[in-house]
Amino acid sequence: VLITDHNVRETLGICERAYILHDGKVLTAGSPQEIVDDPMVRQVYLGDQFQI
Repeated sequence: VLITDHNVRETLGICERAYILHDGKVLTAGSPQEIVDDPMVRQVYLGDQFQI
């Protein structure tokens, strides 16, 4: 199932694995916690204060 959504907390809450796209390429992939912990994802999308 492919879900595209900007409600990050809700989306990561229902996923076992996620892929983050940036500029048409996969920036990172992994579990919700791996996504949140990724420094590039934080820089590009989430910001430093984001928590699940």
